[in-house]
Amino acid sequence: MKDIEKHRNIGISAHIDSGKTTLTERILFYTNRIHAIHEVRGKDGVGATMDNMELERERGITIQSAATYATWKDTTINIIDTPGHVDFTIEVERSLRVLDGAILVLCSVAGVQSQSITVDRQMRRYNVPRIAFVNKCDRSGANPLRVAKMLQEKLNHKPCVMQVPIGLEDQLKGVVDLVKMRAFYFEGESGQTIREEEIPENLKALATEYRTKLIDCCADYSDEIMEKALEGEYYDIDEDLIKTTIRKATISLDITPVFMGSAYKNTGIQKLLDGVTDYLPNPTEVNNIALDVNNEEKQVVLTNNDNDPLVCYAFKLVDNRYGQLTYIRIYQGSLKKGNSITNIANGKKINVGRLVRMHSDNMEEITEAGAGDIVALFGVDCASGTTFTDGSLRYNMTSMHVPNPVIELVIEAKNRDDLNNLSKALNRFTKEDPTFQVMVDKESGQTIIKGMGELHLDVYIERMRREYKVDVQTGAPQVAYRETITRSAPFDYTHKKQTGGSGQFAKVVGEMRPMAVEGDSDKVYNFVNSVVGGRIPKEYIPSCDKGFQSCMDAGSLIGFPVVGIEMEVKDGQYHDVDSSDMAFQICARMAFRQAFEKAGAQILEPIMKVEVQTPSEFQGGVVGNLSQRRGSIVGTSEELGYATIVSEVPLAEMFGYATDLRSMSQGKAEFTMEFAKYSPVPRNIQDELIKKYGDKAKGAQR
Repeated sequence: MKDIEKHRNIGISAHIDSGKTTLTERILFYTNRIHAIHEVRGKDGVGATMDNMELERERGITIQSAATYATWKDTTINIIDTPGHVDFTIEVERSLRVLDGAILVLCSVAGVQSQSITVDRQMRRYNVPRIAFVNKCDRSGANPLRVAKMLQEKLNHKPCVMQVPIGLEDQLKGVVDLVKMRAFYFEGESGQTIREEEIPENLKALATEYRTKLIDCCADYSDEIMEKALEGEYYDIDEDLIKTTIRKATISLDITPVFMGSAYKNTGIQKLLDGVTDYLPNPTEVNNIALDVNNEEKQVVLTNNDNDPLVCYAFKLVDNRYGQLTYIRIYQGSLKKGNSITNIANGKKINVGRLVRMHSDNMEEITEAGAGDIVALFGVDCASGTTFTDGSLRYNMTSMHVPNPVIELVIEAKNRDDLNNLSKALNRFTKEDPTFQVMVDKESGQTIIKGMGELHLDVYIERMRREYKVDVQTGAPQVAYRETITRSAPFDYTHKKQTGGSGQFAKVVGEMRPMAVEGDSDKVYNFVNSVVGGRIPKEYIPSCDKGFQSCMDAGSLIGFPVVGIEMEVKDGQYHDVDSSDMAFQICARMAFRQAFEKAGAQILEPIMKVEVQTPSEFQGGVVGNLSQRRGSIVGTSEELGYATIVSEVPLAEMFGYATDLRSMSQGKAEFTMEFAKYSPVPRNIQDELIKKYGDKAKGAQR
């Protein structure tokens, strides 16, 4: 029987290129899961263990989150390595949904970057305790103690520095542990030999300063430590008491312990693993909530007990060389090979034929798994985000946040013979990734794919070619615009139609008004019923709501979804014989269109937060180019010859930016981009878009 307290489920998350995959590779090496270290862009051509897709190895980036497990000392650690690129943000989202703790990796030169902020926001959404690892302390310009301060300034964390580095840049040798007040050096070919020494003389003052800060931080969470600190006894404090206090404050999200080192130079990783076991929670220390479907979705705290009825959650689907794999996290109960489980979404029972534990893309067969485990099942047909139980409970896990796509592309197979394979690929990818969406344009019959950015869609098109041998051609990328209104407008519409038999009659009177929409929020429509005196019978009120909602899918300006609208029905009329559900739906649709024309309709476009890092000599050109793209500069900072420019730019102006940036900076600048908000398009561009839409509609009619 496993000891659940000796169990950790952690994710490794960070800004792109902060060294997450390199760090995971070292963790696997030091825990004896692999016997040789391979680099992300290694000359041996093997690639890092967790980057198992050919595309990942070619591009040197993580595209899909990958799961593995390892044992450090006597603790089992399930690890999920997540992508840093914002286009694959759903991979981070779904991983954090099922994890108990995380390592936030930061670059010791760049510090807290734009994607670090996004990842931190995701961790907060799921209340995931984290420890920070300041990586790349071997790089020129490394300043890990400044990065610890940035955690407070930019992320509003309370950093608790656990170590100070011994040397920096090419002089990095090890770390001083501020709890033990000892120096640790990492030697041998791969840093596997750890030497413990007295703190070097030149570091004693710095170590003392940060030991004092560490104890002061702990004093806020322990009366015993507070007493010692007030008496000036910063060294005569029991080591276990310090660890227990830091653990408690980390799990309650009050502090973030900060570790330092260099994954690439094999420095500090074993001490980070000690930090994972010492300070991150085991499954029993996290409240996992389910909704009881049989009891009005009342919240229930799951037990983490192997002997209770099974509740598990499918958070990721992968179709690989073995067939469809469904990754699940078991929250309570146990699962054995041959057991029957029930899909809560559709009530279907499924037999568990094979149960495996994943190590990147390799599997290890197991016969049973219990609470706290992350394992995979074969041949289970379900969507990402499905809850399974043993059938005795009808619990549903709370869902994860799925951001809305911001870009779309028309695709078609070059060969008609490939249509079947294209359909298979699209079906599989939409099941795997909720942010990859497919629709067919009703007017043109074209297939449109939607996603989080150019790279996101590029990767799926490349996977269609490689995995399904489908050569596709694509149209120009299309921005996911939205339509809204700027002012209130009344409506008063009567629908009257007389045919041979009974006719159709309905009348609705009310007001359409604007409603604020935050970011990519799903709160885009609201219905208010103010009808009194039975002017519209109760059974037809939902018909009005349905009619209004059906108009939200496509606005009359350019045919894009409508957002931010509140519809209030104040009055109406009905007929005993001729009124019906359909009559009121049609009437509501026509009333919506009538009001929409009078309500100052407006087109909204997605605005992206763009962060560019460039050598200072190219800063002027980069800023000028962003301004030409209708961008507004939010902030700039400069350090060590590098400028960071943060701006907000319409997505419509960002196509092809990577090529332009490379040419204007001699290939030395890099950028990240993520969705920020929707904003009104300028009037001249709105007129252009409406004209294009009108021409397209005329062409379709011909």
